Amino acid sequence: MEPLVSTDWLAAELGKPDLVVFDATKYLPNENRDGAAEFLAAHIPGARYFDIDVVADQDTDLPHMVPTPGRFAKLMGAMGISNASRVVFYDQKGLASAARGWWLMGLFGHDKAAVLDGGLPKWKAEGRPLADGQPAPAAPASFRPDFRAARLRGIGDVLNDVAARSALILDARAAGRFNATAPEPRPGMRGGHMPGAANVPYTDLLNPDMTFRAPAELRARFAAAGADGSRPVVTSCGTGVTAAILTLGLRLAGLPEGALYDGSWTEWGGRPDTPIES
Repeated sequence: MEPLVSTDWLAAELGKPDLVVFDATKYLPNENRDGAAEFLAAHIPGARYFDIDVVADQDTDLPHMVPTPGRFAKLMGAMGISNASRVVFYDQKGLASAARGWWLMGLFGHDKAAVLDGGLPKWKAEGRPLADGQPAPAAPASFRPDFRAARLRGIGDVLNDVAARSALILDARAAGRFNATAPEPRPGMRGGHMPGAANVPYTDLLNPDMTFRAPAELRARFAAAGADGSRPVVTSCGTGVTAAILTLGLRLAGLPEGALYDGSWTEWGGRPDTPIES
C-alpha cells in the first residue's frame, strides 16, 4: 500500500470490508479546539476517531508517547484493526497530525497504512459526502505487533547523536520556535533547538492546499537542510506529531526515513540539562 492516498482513491475504496479510516486530529494547546468534538460534527463516512493521547503510554507526563506493543495491539484490536486491514488516516487541518497515525502503524510493523493527501479540507472542498454523530462500534479484531525499534529514538539516543554529530536532526517546528524568536505553545518551555539541528518546517513540504509537494521538490528541500541520504536522520518537532510529516516526506522523496524522536522538544526543552542553541 502506498503511504499517501488521494481523495479519489479513498472515495472509490470507502465501504470495503478491509478498509479502516481514522480521523487522527490533534490540536495544539494554544489552538483551543477539540478534535474529537469536531469529528462528531463532521467526518468522512465510516471513519472513527483515533485519539493519539489514548494510543499512547499512560504512565508518563510527556504527551502521547509511544505505547508498549501490548497496549498498541489491544487498542488496535478494539478499534477493529487486524493485520489484514488497510488503514487510512486523515486530519481536520489538512495534514498536521494524520502522519502520526501512519508512523505508529509502521513502527509496530503494519505497512498497509496511509495518509489522506489534503485531509478533510480537500475532501470537503470537493463536495464529497460527510457524516456526523458517533459511529457504530468496531467489530473486535486481533492485531499482532512487530515492533521496529530502529524507527524510534529516546532522549538518551538523541543526546548521543547530538554530542557525536552521528545523525542529522531535522526539526519540523516553525522557524520562530526553532530560533527562539517566537514563544513555545506550552508555557514555561525553553526556546531554541538542539545543537547541529536543521530546521525543516513541516509546512515547507506542503502545497497551499495542504497536499504534499512533488517528490523532486521534497528532495530539494531536504537536500537544502543537509538530508541527502548520506547521513542518518532523526526527525523531531514539539511532541512527536509533525515530525512524522517529515518522516513521511522523506519516504515520498525516496530518501531513508530514519527514526523519530518521540519526546521531541517538549522533553528536550523541558529539561534543564539538555544543550540548546538559538
